[in-house]
Amino acid sequence: MEKYKVVVIGGGPAGLAAALESFKNLDDKKVLIIERDKFLGGILNQCIHPGFGLHYFKEELTGPEYAHRFIEQVMENQIEYLTETHVIEITPQKEIVAVNKKGLKRIKADSIVLAMGCRERTRGAIITPGTRPAGIFTAGQAQRFINIEGYRIGKKAVIVGSGDIGLIMARRLTLEGIEVKAVVEIMPYSTGLRRNIVQCLNDFGIPLLLSHKLVKIHGKYRVEGVTITKVDSQLKEIPSTERFIECDTVLFSVGLIPENELSKKAGIVLDMRTGGPVVDNTFSTSQKGIFACGNVLHVHDLVDNVTLEAQTAGRYAAMYSQHPELFENNIHINIVAKEGIRYVVPQKLNKNFVQPFVLRFRVDNFYKDAIVTISNAGKILMKIKKSILTPGEMESIEISQKILSQLDFSNDIVVSLQNI
Repeated sequence: MEKYKVVVIGGGPAGLAAALESFKNLDDKKVLIIERDKFLGGILNQCIHPGFGLHYFKEELTGPEYAHRFIEQVMENQIEYLTETHVIEITPQKEIVAVNKKGLKRIKADSIVLAMGCRERTRGAIITPGTRPAGIFTAGQAQRFINIEGYRIGKKAVIVGSGDIGLIMARRLTLEGIEVKAVVEIMPYSTGLRRNIVQCLNDFGIPLLLSHKLVKIHGKYRVEGVTITKVDSQLKEIPSTERFIECDTVLFSVGLIPENELSKKAGIVLDMRTGGPVVDNTFSTSQKGIFACGNVLHVHDLVDNVTLEAQTAGRYAAMYSQHPELFENNIHINIVAKEGIRYVVPQKLNKNFVQPFVLRFRVDNFYKDAIVTISNAGKILMKIKKSILTPGEMESIEISQKILSQLDFSNDIVVSLQNI
């Protein structure tokens, strides 16, 4: 059985950043990246549009350019990696079972970083009625077909859901000569970034139909059209508002799900709101020595935030592999999402590592002129006024040493909204 100090599962932006940070902080540079695709880089390889790296590199890059900067560092440092290799099991003892063309591999790690990313919800996840003809794709699947495989997937398209991938694909389809008839969103607000609404829809004159629902797909062999209808504030269909849109292609951009089958096998506690593991400020999961970062932890808007989060996870994974005793007898206090806050990450603060950290969260609705508060033992420690808060944009707050010094460790930290 091969042995490594740190094994990173996933070779996308989270995995690459975590591996590099672990490598930098290890005396014994035994780091391994395991990636199931043919190449390192993950989902960024098919994201050929610009908009990456504005925060981390202070310049605008495409997805492949962003990934390449980290891949180059992996090559320069001669960090080991396996591609076309599927991890099929992780045990709480940090033993990894993987398979590739050469057969079954068993690997022992001192610590593991989970960076498997996420997958798309499909048509079945939102129970869409109608037939099952050709021409139905998830937005990411269509992105791969066009940007990597070189296929033209249709002539007239309707996009269901206004997530960022759907918005970006509305622009991409238009540039490929495919007419985008509409982006249909059931909520009264878009679930994507505001900049993508402007750059991908408004700039190309593509309609965004809020409070609308797809109620039927038509077509026997190929999509022939869809029926949509308006919905009320309870998301119930409004009678006599049905409308038929002729199209031959339907893209679904209806949310992402963290890829956590391996986490479940390892017995890791998951947060039902994020779909990812419950972690503390070291990004340690409920299983000692197993860390999580990136979209496997919670779905991000910006790859720059994925990188920063993964670097923290990689640093602590390296620390655990060399000094596991520092993580023994850990005591945690909970970080709790309350009024108006859908979830927070991390969900716990480790009393052994009371250091400044970034708290990330999403709200549960659209809010104007709300105040984000952080409180503890009935005392408000921080207030931040926000002119606009939307579920489509993740928020971040830096928890400083000043705030940490005021904590009562016998009580939860509470994140909530005021004046909502």
